Amino acid sequence: MTTSRRQFVAASAAATGGASTWAWIRGTQGIDVRRPNSRVSILTVADYSCDLETLLLPVIREFQLGVRGKAVLLKPNLVERVPGKAVNTHPKLIGAAADCFRRLGAKGVVVGEGPGHERDTELVLNQTGLECELRDRGIPFVDLNRDELVRVKTKADYSVIGQLWLPKTALRADLVVSMPKIKTHHWTGVTLSMKNMFGIVPGMKYGWPKNTLHWHGIHESILDVCATVPIHFVIADAIDAMEGNGPLREELRKLNRIVLADDPVTADGTCAGLMALNPQAIAHIRGGSRLLGHGESNRIVMIGEAMPKSIEPFNVLPDFRYLLPGR
Repeated sequence: MTTSRRQFVAASAAATGGASTWAWIRGTQGIDVRRPNSRVSILTVADYSCDLETLLLPVIREFQLGVRGKAVLLKPNLVERVPGKAVNTHPKLIGAAADCFRRLGAKGVVVGEGPGHERDTELVLNQTGLECELRDRGIPFVDLNRDELVRVKTKADYSVIGQLWLPKTALRADLVVSMPKIKTHHWTGVTLSMKNMFGIVPGMKYGWPKNTLHWHGIHESILDVCATVPIHFVIADAIDAMEGNGPLREELRKLNRIVLADDPVTADGTCAGLMALNPQAIAHIRGGSRLLGHGESNRIVMIGEAMPKSIEPFNVLPDFRYLLPGR
């Protein structure tokens, strides 16, 4: 089922409250890879105990990604274990997504991440429960902080970093799936599918928390990384989301949603809308809409559910109040 674009426009306007557009990053400084139209789907999910694979599989199939015979990389958001805080992509969602792609005929599915805070990736895997989840399902994991590296020229030039050392696992994947945890963030306002790609940049080369990228401009670096290793699909964990002082000290905000999209800009704009924040005021989303995907409602088709009619805005730090409705 597909909702009309008019419904999507109305819902998006309600979520953002008609907030004025901000554009800190101007101009297109890379190859325009946008397709004519992008698709996004919102799923309502009670909790992580649901049969996530059964919910996800028909929706992923509807996107017609051509998975058969492809090498798939799932890139979740793993930060560190914070007791009582849902700061990481949930293991159950990662495992369910992996099995969906295997059922759709993928040649291989691997989960890869390079945590930006905790240097002991094995500790994070163990403490978050992801190690057990992947072992039970027979899904391999690659520590992208310590994978074999290749030096590549960036395919955009926002940060003027020029080149990046990147893990072979990410570069060799036919289908890169970003699986962020929906959260606010103390440097970028939000951390969604595009910000999640900082995890493919190796800490062994760039430090923790990927310091070199911060020095070259965090929004600009996000765009350069995403242009160089394109996101082909997004499965965003918004069942338990986080608001406030992210990415570690936030408070739980239950959205009971999963967002899927074949365009990271559309995905992040939709996620920001579910947070009742203005996506066009977030520099890397605004910049990405000129290069990596669509932020214009007339270029976006919704599959299935429409945006909620009424959304309570997420709590943000004072420096990001301009993201709120009416600002």
